Amino acid sequence: MSPARPDYVDVVAVRDDRSAPAGETTVIRLLGLLPGHWTCLPEVRADRIRLRIALDTATDPRVVSSVVGRAMADSGLRGWSCHRD
Repeated sequence: MSPARPDYVDVVAVRDDRSAPAGETTVIRLLGLLPGHWTCLPEVRADRIRLRIALDTATDPRVVSSVVGRAMADSGLRGWSCHRD
C-alpha cells in the first residue's frame, strides 16, 4: 500500500536581508505571483512567511516547488529565500 498523499504543502520563506521588505509586504507580492486558483493560507511574521498550499488533483508537490521557486526569483522578493517545510 502506498502512503497517503498529503492535502497540502508548506512553503517557508525567510528574510535573509534586513533591508528587504518585511513579511507583511512580501506575502502580498508572493501571493500575487502564484496561480490564482491555488488555495493558500499564509502565516506571516516580519522575518518569516509560511504558506500552506492546498493540493488538488492537478497539483503535486513538485509543481508547487517549481512555481514557488520561479516566483521567488522575482526582483521584488530579493532578500528572501524559501524552502519546503
